[in-house]
Amino acid sequence: MLEALEQALPSPQPDRIAVALSGGADSAMLAAHAALAARKRGFVVHCLHVHHGLQDRADGWRDHAHDLALRLGLPCHTRRVCVTQARDLGMEAAARDARYQALAALAREIKVAHILLAHHRNDQSETVLLRLLRGAGPEGLAAMAPRMQRDGIAYLRPWLDIDRTMILEQAAAFTTISGWSPVHDPTNADDKYTRAAVRERLAPVLDERWPGWRGVLTRLARQSADTRAVLGEVAAADFAGLAPSPDGRSFSLAAWRQLSMARQALVLRYWLAQSGLRMPSDARLQDLMRQLRQLHALGHDRQMRVKHGADFILCARGRVYLAEERGSEYGALNAEG
Repeated sequence: MLEALEQALPSPQPDRIAVALSGGADSAMLAAHAALAARKRGFVVHCLHVHHGLQDRADGWRDHAHDLALRLGLPCHTRRVCVTQARDLGMEAAARDARYQALAALAREIKVAHILLAHHRNDQSETVLLRLLRGAGPEGLAAMAPRMQRDGIAYLRPWLDIDRTMILEQAAAFTTISGWSPVHDPTNADDKYTRAAVRERLAPVLDERWPGWRGVLTRLARQSADTRAVLGEVAAADFAGLAPSPDGRSFSLAAWRQLSMARQALVLRYWLAQSGLRMPSDARLQDLMRQLRQLHALGHDRQMRVKHGADFILCARGRVYLAEERGSEYGALNAEG
């Protein structure tokens, strides 16, 4: 486990790195191993704790996380967040987004560019299974990446190939030695939450009937990540051929129509992703493609206005645009047309 963590460290090695510390067994052991790596390799580790305020025991978990950091000789920083469920997000997703925002804010405050996350093979296999059930393609089945960039922060997941059994064994040994024991979040076993339902209901059946399923799905994630990388290269090349605007928010409708249907869909996903927007469902994507194919040959249609997140997808003067609203930007486009 220590070796896996050291292999995941960026090169060149930074002088400081952070660990997202909830106080549970996984993040606690990651913090402990990071402390060992820091002493061995000469960098500073900071612990970052996010207080969601969703549990009555959250104050105690914060204090428990700080106690562990003190025992490990590591500085610990906490940020409290208010989780509000957006209309298009469930509570799990809303809490996750709030957590990443808080981690990024803490990292900027202490001038840390890399944060270690304690996701492991069990988490990865559950993520792949969830996405299979939702009908995800290679992009989604790649699941969690070993390295992810978000809000200017690099997140590292060194333990995606480590089974949680090993982590729990280490946590038990740590408790025996130190007397410190990890906290237990009851929502992790509450099957009203989607991931907990997979963990509590499906995983035990799969463990009994197909004991190697976690390794298989983790391997599928790696293979899907390779496929995603190749498709990303194809999409980037196709998009470059669509005469994109300098800011990447518009492209030629006529050039897009020259692509095959599969590559039309691929480049639309790429375009939206490059603009930082969420991926549409397959049904919404197919509807968008249908509307783009049915536009006037010059691509000038004042009636086409497809809302996607906070933006609108519009068409004018033979180009497909992303606009924040129908107001001045869209009016100017049509006036020039």
